[in-house]
Order: sequence, then structure tokens, then C-alpha cells
Amino acid sequence: MSWITEYVRPKIRGLLKREVPDNLWTTCESCNQMLLTKELHKNLNVCPHCGHHMRASVIDRLKWTFDNAEFNRIELPQAPIDPLGFRDQKKYTDRLKDARAKSHLDESLVVAHGTIGGHPAVVGVMAFEFMAGTMGAAFGERFVAAARLAILQKAPLVVFTASGGARMQEGVISLMQMPRTTVAVQMLRDAGLPYIVVLTNPTTGGVTASFAMLGDVQIAEPNALIGFAGPRVIEDTVREKLPEGFQRSEYLLDHGMLDMVVVRKALPATLARVIGLLMRAPADVVAPPPRQPTAPAVAAE
Repeated sequence: MSWITEYVRPKIRGLLKREVPDNLWTTCESCNQMLLTKELHKNLNVCPHCGHHMRASVIDRLKWTFDNAEFNRIELPQAPIDPLGFRDQKKYTDRLKDARAKSHLDESLVVAHGTIGGHPAVVGVMAFEFMAGTMGAAFGERFVAAARLAILQKAPLVVFTASGGARMQEGVISLMQMPRTTVAVQMLRDAGLPYIVVLTNPTTGGVTASFAMLGDVQIAEPNALIGFAGPRVIEDTVREKLPEGFQRSEYLLDHGMLDMVVVRKALPATLARVIGLLMRAPADVVAPPPRQPTAPAVAAE
């Protein structure tokens, strides 16, 4: 037997039999280009070919946002599990168990604090990987806790949204989180603290109809879907063709619903600049009252 059969052939067979990891490649949802997952992650999950902003995990968001990827997650209050005893094709409690096992998160909102551009900040990130980022009673508890922490630290609250809306398994209880989160935003306003919203793809339903559109500064990532009902539902209802780019970030920016659309790489610097501007004035500074109109002078005859 030659050295080819003894040495080379087994090596070739070993290479051919080597298993390729399932997550080695990622396909861009926009341009269908095959991308190395490792390289894509280095580019903050933004396609280098077309600039499409793909979804990001909660932990990645926090690392990309805080200075030096350093932050402290906080313990968040728990809410009653399955208050309605809901069941469709499977029990709601089983759906929660599955979501927790797959996402390694216990709910759809994670809250942490640290610094952004040297400015203290509290950041809440919605986890689309946990039941599509839906909003239930536990979410409401966590959002209020985030607002209270920001007030305690006298820091701004930054929220990254990514959600399919209210969680249907909690019925009207999930809808009650809309006014509840609105009250939490008002708590920040009363304390004179900035509330900044970064809308990512997708942000829909009751989330859009409540706290997601109440920011002092409204920022969005490029081409993010932002709306209450989906485009197909609207088209079927009004029986008209919607304008090109309807409910996308750029369309909302052109129509005054957003303050700016910012690419992901520029978000930390943009947030640092906005926080620096908004936190420069002391919280107890009160704007002067509007000047009363004076009666027009009557010319002497």
C-alpha cells in the first residue's frame, strides 16, 4: 500500500465527513445574499451588500449600546403567570416555557443601566425572540420598574422597541398595559427626565399605540416596519393600494412621525449626543410662561 492510500485518502475522507454547523451562513432577507454569520455579527447584523438591518438579540443590543459593552442588568418584578388560564392549541404556560427555553430570557423586556458616551442611562430592550416581543402584564411591571430606576438615578430612559403588539393570551390584561406604560412615561416627564425611543423592525400593534410613540426624541433604524395594523390588513380594509414604503421609517420621517432615521453603527454616538443635549439643563428649570399678546396701539387722530 502506498502513502496515498494510507495517509492521504483517510485525510480526504475526514474532510468530507466533517459536519458543517447549521448557523455558519445567514441569508439576507432583503437581497438573498449568503453571508458568513460571524462576519455579519461583526457588522452588527447589517447586510454589507444592501444595508438591510436584521434583527438583533437583546444581549447584542445592550453590548452595542453601552460604553465598552459594560452594563448591569437589574432584577425585575414578576407578574402572575397565565391569569386567564388561556389555552389555544396548547396551554399558555407551555408556550411561556418553550419561549424561555429557546430565548434564554424570562420575558419580553430586559432592563439594564450603564453609560452611553459617558452619560448615565437606563436602557430597556424588547426581545422579539421571546413570543415576538409581545406585551403582557409582566412587561408592564418591567416597564414601570425601568421608569422608576431612571427617576431614582436621575438618568434618561432609552427603549428599543421590537414587537408584534399586545399578547393575545392575556386578553384585556395585555391591553391594560397600554395606559400603564403611558403613565410610566408621564412619571419621567414629571421628573424632568428624557425618554428616548429607538424603533426597530418590526414595531406594531398596541406597542405602537402607546409608549413607542411617546418619546421626547423618536429615532428609528432604516426601513423598519412601524405601524398599528399591518399593510395587508389596511389594504384589505380601505381597498386601495398603499404608497411605496408606507409604514417604513423613511416614510414616517417624511410625514413628521419621527425625528431621525439612524443606521445601527451610528446609534450609540447619536444617543450620546441626544442625551448630552437633553441632560444639560437642570431638571428643575421651568420654561418661562408664554408672553401675553398685547392690544394693538391706536393711532392718535
